[in-house]
Amino acid sequence: MSSINLAVLLVLGLLLVTAQQSMQMSLRNPTAEIETSNCKIAFLRLGLVFTSDNNEKALLDSGLYEPDSENPSVDIAGRRFHIGTLNNSLIIYVKTGSHSVNVATAVQILLLRFRTSGIIFFGSSGSLDEKMLVPGDVAVPKAVAFTGVWEWKKFRSEEGKLVFGDFNYPENGENLLGTVEYETINMFSPNEAPKKVFWLPITTSWYNAATKALKDLKLRQCYSDECLPGKPKVVFGSKGSTSDFYVRNKAYGDFLNDNFNATTADTASASVALTSLSNEKLFVVFQGVSNVAGKTSSDSGVSYLASYNAFLAATKFINSIPTPRLACE
Repeated sequence: MSSINLAVLLVLGLLLVTAQQSMQMSLRNPTAEIETSNCKIAFLRLGLVFTSDNNEKALLDSGLYEPDSENPSVDIAGRRFHIGTLNNSLIIYVKTGSHSVNVATAVQILLLRFRTSGIIFFGSSGSLDEKMLVPGDVAVPKAVAFTGVWEWKKFRSEEGKLVFGDFNYPENGENLLGTVEYETINMFSPNEAPKKVFWLPITTSWYNAATKALKDLKLRQCYSDECLPGKPKVVFGSKGSTSDFYVRNKAYGDFLNDNFNATTADTASASVALTSLSNEKLFVVFQGVSNVAGKTSSDSGVSYLASYNAFLAATKFINSIPTPRLACE
């Protein structure tokens, strides 16, 4: 064999080994090139999180999202993480699906596998106080809590906060369901021992930034020939209730409002909050009100407006904050 042919074979062999190593690296960590390849991305991205198809439709209908031309998405653990820009701001978005475990899992993956400066959550919620929030409005809570974590007391034992007998109809009285006590949850963090918490505070700096950025935000009032009866508004400083069940019952909605001063109920916000706090990441929540507890469920047009208005709030906030640079730029 000639020396030239031998040299060609050696080069081809080296190229094959290099390609295999590169492929193995990509399979081990499909985000490696996006994250670290010579600081290819010079900025930290913002994580945009939502739960439903309606939320994603609002994002895509806006025409403001542009997928990355080279790496538009990455699939991890059955979830698709979309990489691109929102009105020129660098983001990664994920649709988590409903319920707390799905939301927390998706947010944790997002924080572990991508370089993000913080999490922006937008989605739908139900109003627990019709005097404050009606369908189409957007709530920007100052704190959220898991209100579906219960200790169900033994019948006729010590009394919990929720007494089922108080809701007997037509008259109050004793009830075999007894009472329920609302429990705190354990919050873990990298630099502190686990601690028990109930309310999960929104990041103060981002909450304050949202109040400034959104004070004059004009929300959408009509969709597909259907209009809200009044002009929708942004409400700041509320408290949000999260559980794995939808609150459609007026009596229970009133109970949450009276005992916890909660004005919205959803299935996701507290999961976003707990996961972000545990990872010491900035986060903020925007809740579009789609219905009122105890009232007839809103139709698809109103539900879409709730998602779209929450998206408008999230977008205005994202465009109002600076995008941090990577240290290795």
